[in-house]
Formats: sequence, structure tokens, C-alpha cells
Amino acid sequence: MENLSTLEFFSIIKARESVFVVEQQCPYQETDDMDLHSWHLAVSIDSQLAAYVRVVDSGIKYEQPSIGRVMTVSAFRDLKIGRSLMNEAIRFTEEKYPGAGIKIGAQVYLQKFYESLGFEAVSYPYDEDGIPHIDMVKPAINAG
Repeated sequence: MENLSTLEFFSIIKARESVFVVEQQCPYQETDDMDLHSWHLAVSIDSQLAAYVRVVDSGIKYEQPSIGRVMTVSAFRDLKIGRSLMNEAIRFTEEKYPGAGIKIGAQVYLQKFYESLGFEAVSYPYDEDGIPHIDMVKPAINAG
């Protein structure tokens, strides 16, 4: 977090609010204390924020590290960069937390996408801020 400039963090928060609060019509406290315990990956195209993801340290949201706030700004969705973004977040998380696995709270409609990245559902669907979610885990690489 401390490596982000104020302007970079402002751009990230503005885009996250645009996607998660305005587009998805989901009024909730978008910025949270987990931002202070996260690695932030932002993808810019032509000096504009195009996509973003954060990796939350283990022990903050879940026992395992977590990937969240995965989003692509609407103007860049046709580029299909979400898979590359997630692959980089997974690579970083598995390198920083070897053997820990990764847990996410995914929107239910994205379950198959996350399954294609190695995640497995570990809960029944539940409501989070008016949107159906499901907990998913990507087992640790060294897990048998």
C-alpha cells in the first residue's frame, strides 16, 4: 500500500466505487481497513486505470490470503484482461504465501470463471450486500 501514490490510490478507489457501488447498485462501504493490509495490482492502458485486484494478507479477512475487488473498468471489458489479472494475483499470492492456498468470496455468477483458475466452492451461496456470493478456495500448490 505504501508504494501507491495518493493519485494512484484515488484512481483505484474511484474505479472500485464506479464498478462495485454504482454499476452493481450496491451501497456499501467500499474502502475498508483491508486496503491497508493488501497488495494492490492496477493495470493501466493509455494512462487510464483499466483493471484492478487486491491480495489481502493472510489472517486479515480469512486464515488464508485472499484475492478480492477483482474488476475491469467498463471501457476495457472487451479486452478480456480479467484472466491475466487473476493469473498474476494468483502467482503473486502463491509466491508470497507458499503452501497457504487462497480463499475468495466470489460473486456466484463468476463461479465457473474461478473454477477455471483452480478454485473450488466451499460454501453454499449466501447474500453479501444484496449480491449472491460463494466462498471458494484454491488449494495450496503442494497439497496432495
